[in-house]
Amino acid sequence: MKTRITELFEIEHPIVQGGMHYVGFAELAAAVSNAGGLGIITALTQKTPEKLGLEINKCKELTDKPIGVNLTFLPVVEAPDYPGYIQAVIDSGVKIVETAGNNPAKWMPQLKDNGIKVIHKCTTVRHALKAQSIGVDALSIDGFECGGHPGEDDIPNMILLPRAAEELNVPFVASGGMSDARSLVASLAMGADGMNMGTRFMVTEEAPIHQNVKQAILNATELDTRLVMRPIRNTERVLTNNAVEKLLEKERELGKNIKFDDIAAEVSGVYPKVMIDGDMDAGAWSCGMVAGLIHDQPTVKSLIDRIMREAEQIIRSRLENML
Repeated sequence: MKTRITELFEIEHPIVQGGMHYVGFAELAAAVSNAGGLGIITALTQKTPEKLGLEINKCKELTDKPIGVNLTFLPVVEAPDYPGYIQAVIDSGVKIVETAGNNPAKWMPQLKDNGIKVIHKCTTVRHALKAQSIGVDALSIDGFECGGHPGEDDIPNMILLPRAAEELNVPFVASGGMSDARSLVASLAMGADGMNMGTRFMVTEEAPIHQNVKQAILNATELDTRLVMRPIRNTERVLTNNAVEKLLEKERELGKNIKFDDIAAEVSGVYPKVMIDGDMDAGAWSCGMVAGLIHDQPTVKSLIDRIMREAEQIIRSRLENML
């Protein structure tokens, strides 16, 4: 299957593994790239730029295919060493960066001067148009269904993707709710050039996270995610657990008076406890509604092969036979 995304990133299949905190390690990224997709290492999971460089080198030992690095620009008081992380990417020779969070305009000249292709994640068409105007090469359009931060406009992909196709010139992938061949074919039909999967890649053999996390997603339905931090306009979609329900109760009780400090215990420093230790009630962790469509734990290669095989069947048989 050839799309603008496969040609831009020189990959076989139009499937991208999104950046995920304490999930996007070398093992998963390499497995996705080896299977013909685009694997992505999450930079901020690595505590220092030096550690990011080591993780990239580890990934390169596992694959000779293209890989990317996710750089999320957070609105925080004490920012991470972004110049250091960017230099680590440049020094490693990685030529694809997925940016997310704040506008990456400040970092674009350095990335582009070093021949790096940038795919930026957006939850609105207006933000996508702004990203296009500053010179990103591609976009990841994130619908309301997604795990993590869906933005504040609550537009699902059935509306967001066609709107993006109407407005954008650069290629884009669909993100949020993506899990299988149906997701891919639907995304292509609505104007996308591929899809970005996060939660689905968490439930694979190679995902380097605790089995408790994988089992929690397998046990979940599409009804088991919650939106937290809405009152402070930092909305995040997470899988429900005791800590999440406690957090939501605080939000209801405190109302407009709530501050980040009131919920810090449920949202800060959670990911190592969940993803590495398997403590499923440690706090809030990102998960998409797509959990309801995840029923098995395949290898990354068997998952991607299945998606591409079934996508061809849907296009050549089911859809063509309707004409």
